[in-house]
Amino acid sequence: MPLTRPEEIAELLKSVRTIAMVGASDRPERASNGVMKFLQAHGYRVIPVNPNITGEHVHGEYVWRELSQIGEPIDMVDIFRRSDAVGPIVDQAIAIGAKAVWMQLGVINEGAAAKAEAAGLKVVMDHCPKIEIGRLGLAPVATD
Repeated sequence: MPLTRPEEIAELLKSVRTIAMVGASDRPERASNGVMKFLQAHGYRVIPVNPNITGEHVHGEYVWRELSQIGEPIDMVDIFRRSDAVGPIVDQAIAIGAKAVWMQLGVINEGAAAKAEAAGLKVVMDHCPKIEIGRLGLAPVATD
């Protein structure tokens, strides 16, 4: 079952330090751009993934084409893509050893969620970490 209780979501957000954001945008008017900036300001390292702007930089971070290229541990994969595009992203998240996948508001894929959970990943669907951090009153994460 995806995490839904506030305490479960809070625990996940407190345990995460490095987030790969699939679907990150370099366009300030896009939700992913604002969420990335907010998460960075809250102490998270956010690594953008978007094949359309690979090699560019968003909020000071290099944009990767796909998760497998990042080459460093990822705690959580935050997915800003359509629900029907989530399956392959979850497969990549499992392959790179991510600990969790987070599907943004409106992103729901039960099959991909079940696959992630079967592989031992925590799953959040149809939520936004920016909104949850504010709603739960979470303090910025400690940086190493």
